[in-house]
Parts: sequence; C-alpha cells; structure tokens
Amino acid sequence: MKAVSDPSSLVRLNIGGKKFRTTLDTLTQREPDSMLAAMFSGRHTLCQDPDEGSVFLDRDGKHFRHILNWLRDGIVPTLPDSEIAELLREAEYYQLLGLIDGINDMASKKKEDEEPQSELNRVDIIKCIQSEKVRLRGVNLSGLDLSKLDLSYVDFSYASLKNVFFSRANLQCAKFRDADAEGSIFHNATLRECEFTGANLRGALLAAANLQSANLQDACLVDCSFCGADLRSAHLQGADLTNANLEGANLEGANLKGAKLPNANLKSANLQRAYLRYVNLKDTLEGARLDGANLLGAIR
Repeated sequence: MKAVSDPSSLVRLNIGGKKFRTTLDTLTQREPDSMLAAMFSGRHTLCQDPDEGSVFLDRDGKHFRHILNWLRDGIVPTLPDSEIAELLREAEYYQLLGLIDGINDMASKKKEDEEPQSELNRVDIIKCIQSEKVRLRGVNLSGLDLSKLDLSYVDFSYASLKNVFFSRANLQCAKFRDADAEGSIFHNATLRECEFTGANLRGALLAAANLQSANLQDACLVDCSFCGADLRSAHLQGADLTNANLEGANLEGANLKGAKLPNANLKSANLQRAYLRYVNLKDTLEGARLDGANLLGAIR
C-alpha cells in the first residue's frame, strides 16, 4: 500500500509491538534525509497490518517516543547515560542526523562540565618555571596548552595531566611518577631521562618524541602512539603496551622485560640489543630488527 500524501494524515506505527500514532508531516519534515522520511515519502510501498493499518518496524519500541518527540519539537531528551547510548543506536538506525549531532553535543558538554578545571593556567606555569626548582606534584593541570615550553626538571608527580598539550616542549629529566596523563599530547617533545614510573598514559600521543633513557616501568601505555619515537635504552619493564603503535620506533637497547604487548604494532621497529626476555612477541614483529636482542623465554 502506498503511503498517503496528505501531511496531516494519521500514521499508525507498530515498533517491536509498541503502538504509536503520529502524522506524515512529523515523520518527514524535521529530518528529510532520514530513513523514516524516505519510507513515508510516497515513493515506497509499505506493508501495513490489514486490520488496523499500522506499519510494522522490527525495532525495540522503548525509545521510539523520544524519536517522535525529537521529530515534533527538536529537543534532545535528558536521560541516564545508558539510555542515551540506546537512543543513539536507534537514531543511527533511523538515520536521524540532527538527533545524532544533538546527542553527541550534549554528551560533550556534559563531559566538559564534569571534568575538573585546571588549578593553574599557562601564564601561571610560565611564572613557575622561572624558578630554579619547580614542583607541581599533585596539581590539576588538565587540558592546559603547555606546548613549546621549557619544562625540563619540573616535577609533575601525582599530577592530573589529562589531555594536556606538551607538543614540542622540553621535558628533559621531568618527573611524571604516578601522574594521570591520559590522552595527553607529547608529539615531538623532548623527554630524555624522564620518569614515568606507574604513570597512566592511556591513549597518549608520543609520536616522534625523544624518550632516550626514559623510565616507563609499570606505566599504562595502552593505545599509545610511539610512531617514529626514539626509545633507545628506555626502561619499559612491566609496562602495558596493549594496542600501542610502535611502528618505526627506535627501541635499540631498551629493556622490555615482562612488558605486555598484545596487539602492539612493532612493524619496522628497531629492537637491536633490546632486552625481550619473557615477552610475548607473537604477531607483532613484521619487519622489526632484532639483531643482538635478548629473546630468552620470549614467545614468537
């Protein structure tokens, strides 16, 4: 049966057993590029229940009332996170691009509101580093732009450094013991002889960074990017490098004893004279250089 063309015509829907009534105008006007608009555009034949005339869609009807309210009013509902995730899946199924953008914008704003604000700003940091010895232990610096600054020898131990921009900064001999630097950007930064023992660097970008002789023992390096990084003689004992990208990294002489490397990418990495005892290297060594590496007990 063809969909009716009168915008005010009543449309009956059966979404996974839940019954809804709306108008053709509601289904087609706000999101003209959606699957619902296409279905009821009059160009397609719809299968309707012969008794009640409803169109059946095999989806969970739990959140369809929110879909209809969006199409009517253009307002994203306030829901618990678990339900927002379910609504997002439904919006993606129905190709409601405006609702998808609205949900994502609301989630971003909520995240910004919930994240603690930095206790200092870039100017404060510049004033601090003019002192001979700077300690920022335990300070919240989340989200700051500290790129290109000379932060050598600064003590960031136990600090909150989430999403901080350290790109091209000089951090030689800086201390990050047990710091939370998740998602931070260290692209092209100088990190020679830095201490990251026990630090959380999940998802951090360290591509092309100089980490010669850096201490990353027991650090969380999950999902980190070390593409082209200089990790010569770095200490990576017990570090978690799950899903880390080490393609083209220089790990010559690095100590990776007991490091976790599942799904890590070591393609074309230089592991000459590296200490790899008891490391699982299966499926990670495409094109890697292993001359002189200590592989006793390693799994290949």
